[in-house]
Order: sequence, then structure tokens, then C-alpha cells
Amino acid sequence: MLNVFTLASGRLFQEEIESAQALAHVQPVWVDLESPTPEEKGWITARFGLTIPDNIVDDDLEESARFYEDDAGDLHIRSDFLVHDDDTARNVRVAFILREKLLFSIHAEDLPVFRLLRLRARRTPALIDDAKDVLLKLYDADAEYSADSLEGIYDALEKVSQRVLQSEVNDQTAAEVLAAIARQEDLNGRIRRNVMDTRRAVSFMMRSRMLGAEQFEEARQILRDLDSLDSHTAFLFDKINFLMDATVGFININQNKIIKLFSVASVALLPPTLIASIYGMNFNAMPELQWRFGYPYAIALMVSSVIAPFWYFRRKGWL
Repeated sequence: MLNVFTLASGRLFQEEIESAQALAHVQPVWVDLESPTPEEKGWITARFGLTIPDNIVDDDLEESARFYEDDAGDLHIRSDFLVHDDDTARNVRVAFILREKLLFSIHAEDLPVFRLLRLRARRTPALIDDAKDVLLKLYDADAEYSADSLEGIYDALEKVSQRVLQSEVNDQTAAEVLAAIARQEDLNGRIRRNVMDTRRAVSFMMRSRMLGAEQFEEARQILRDLDSLDSHTAFLFDKINFLMDATVGFININQNKIIKLFSVASVALLPPTLIASIYGMNFNAMPELQWRFGYPYAIALMVSSVIAPFWYFRRKGWL
């Protein structure tokens, strides 16, 4: 899919391009390619003279290839953007190419940050002045999206805390809690990675001296926002570890209760086992062989030998 965005009075106007002729009649400030076809890449090459490699958004690029300026003066930036829905979280690679007053973005799927910027740019006048503003606003929206995801983790962990700390935790509850904690830990880790990657990209833009005075100050504000998110991710990691330890502790307590029950039972059954083994010998010298109530007496002795240890353990508080 090929979308171009033209700028008028600080507002972005989106137009989906379906032919080379339609692309030839627009003067965009931002060209967005979502899973572009070879034909659409050919339109870009013919119109702007830019060749887009097939592996431009591959995850196996070297670190040195993520931020650089080529011989033609074009800035190349590869950034990871967070995508979070109800079940999964992932980081999607986006390639940016900034050529003079035109920004190209290439990615494999539509991203929430891009949708958020398009919505804001249509509603807010004088939000964007040029292609560099588009890139900065994308990173600003990415920081906000990460902050919103962190708030979601806070809410999810609050529910987990209520289940762990305010109710009895059985094995089924513990399994559900551990699964929920694992999901939030994965999301928190991806947010931390996304924040780190965004910080690197904004720092690269500042070092490249491509920004004006106002844009440079905006970039510094984005970095401050990203720094504030680090403390939240660190706190959430500590909270996740605490809940994980607490849940595992309840699992160990439940297991210890089972082992304790078997230990007490085995100790309590030792006396009747001894009595049964003695009476099972059937020696002639044992008077119970000629006694009419011999075996009922032996059974009663075995039962009483079981009751006495359990009574003693209960009195000691071991049961």
C-alpha cells in the first residue's frame, strides 16, 4: 500500500496512490509504504529516483546500518515501534529515509503510532511544518504509546496483586497468575527496548545537525519523556519479580502442606504397622491364638495406636 501525505497549513492530507500517474501529480512531504509491492517500489524509483532494497526492514541488519548518512546526503534510520494488543506484544521494524524535504517510511504493517499521528495532524493546525517534523512527531507519539502501555501494565499487575495477596492461592490460581505475570514482563521488556531504540534515533537526529532550533528543543523534550519512562519500567520489573516470588512462595507452601500430610501419615501409621507385623507372626507362645477376642483386641490396639499420634500432632499444631 502506498500513501502520500501533502502539507497544507500544518495539516496532513492523506491520499492513497494506485498508479504511477497519480503519484506524478502530487508534491508530498511524507511517503508511507506499507508492505510495498515491486510495482509500487518502481513508482517511487521513477518519481523520486530512490531505490528501496528488498531487505530494508529485515531484523538481521548490522547495528552500523541502522543510523547513517549515505553519499547522497540522505539520512537512513531503522527504528522499532511497539505494537500491543490484548494478547500479544511485538516490535515492528520501520525504515525511514529522509531526503531533503521528503520523508519515506517503509514497514510491513500498519502501526498504532502512525494512525495516531495521522489523526492528530488532521485535527490540529500548524502541528507540522516539514518532513523532519513528521519524523519527530512520530517519535513523540511513540513515547506516548509506550507510556500508555506502561499504564496498562500497572492496571494488569494491580489485578494480579489482588489475586495473590488478598485471597487463597491454589495451584490453578497460581498457574493463571504466573501466565499473567509472564505476559506483562514480556510487554515491559519490549517497551524498554522500544524506549531505548527511540532514544538512539532521536539522539542521532540531534547529532546530525539536521534540526532547527525549535525542533532541537522538541527532540530534547522527547528524550526527557523517554528518560522518565525508564524509572517506570524499572519499578515494574521489581514489582513483577515480587509478585513472581510471592506466587512461587504460595506454590511451595501448598506443596509443603501435601508433603507434611504424607509425613505425618507415615509416622502415625508406623505403630499399627509394627503391631500388625508382630501379630502376623502367629507364634504359639502368643496367648491371643487361643483367646477368643485376640484378633479384635489386636485390631483395636492398631486403631488406638493411629489415633494417639494424630491427637498428639494436633495438640502440637503440626496438623
